[in-house]
Amino acid sequence: MPEPIVPGRQFAFLLVDKFSLFALAAAIDIVRSANRLAGRDFYAWKTVSANGDAVVASNGLPQKIDFAIADLPPVDILFVCADLTVEFPGKAKAIAALRNLGRRGAALGGFSVGPYLLAEAGQLDGYACTIHWEHRASFRERFPDIELTGSVFAIDRKRYTCAGGATTIDLMLEIVRSDFGAGLASEVANQFQYERIRSSTDRQRVGPERDLTGKSQKLKKIVELMADRVDDPLTAVQLANSVDLSVRQVERLFLRHMNMTPGRYYMRLRLERARELLRQTNLPILDVAIATGFTSHSYFAQSYRLQFGRPPSEERRTTY
Repeated sequence: MPEPIVPGRQFAFLLVDKFSLFALAAAIDIVRSANRLAGRDFYAWKTVSANGDAVVASNGLPQKIDFAIADLPPVDILFVCADLTVEFPGKAKAIAALRNLGRRGAALGGFSVGPYLLAEAGQLDGYACTIHWEHRASFRERFPDIELTGSVFAIDRKRYTCAGGATTIDLMLEIVRSDFGAGLASEVANQFQYERIRSSTDRQRVGPERDLTGKSQKLKKIVELMADRVDDPLTAVQLANSVDLSVRQVERLFLRHMNMTPGRYYMRLRLERARELLRQTNLPILDVAIATGFTSHSYFAQSYRLQFGRPPSEERRTTY
């Protein structure tokens, strides 16, 4: 097996309250397996927290910590592991430490909602990144100038972000591939019965239809365009022109694969984005309506009630 082109690497995982244990375990197990298959301890890792105290994962299991973030020795990449919340004890210390690391040119990454904390620390300005789809709407509202992709993971120079869950495997396999080559990355994937290693060009879920695998490529492109233009919806003609089809052909495509019209699908997509904003942000309801392409507050409220069985105001009261 060829030797890696760079010396051994040390990773650190900044764990915050209610982080995803799945994402942490996936990341560590990928590099652990790479070590075993490479026949050497090329990768090493440490866990850190804001204060050096143990952190409880989202499933209730505690995780011991090796360092407080202020005491962390130099590492190759520090990954921020967050899941259910971006508010946690010691957050100010963690944000300050991330800013300091960024000023020193450190490589930083984030799993699931971790990119949100990197953005709060000003460490994604000028970088392309991704985040779990459930938090995409609130991220765009809070950080409109940051380039947010819909990809499963994104690597832009010294910034490594992924949507969490199984996409953590894809990100870490890409790191293994860059260090050892595609052969070892494929061997590691096989160890975990991981059939297909996704690339940074693969997209996350983009709408209410959870799985578009095996569906028409033109359908996928239209759905992606819809997801990218919820604030200023495209017309039926514009959507059809984007894939060189007629409006009637697009309608047949959606009825065959989605069992609904393109207009109905687009409306569902916009209302799902509105619900994300209502649950994740404190934006006024009128601003949420405008951000999802509604020019009338009353029409937005009526459409929302028809889709979810309750008005936007009740969604807000339930969430906060």
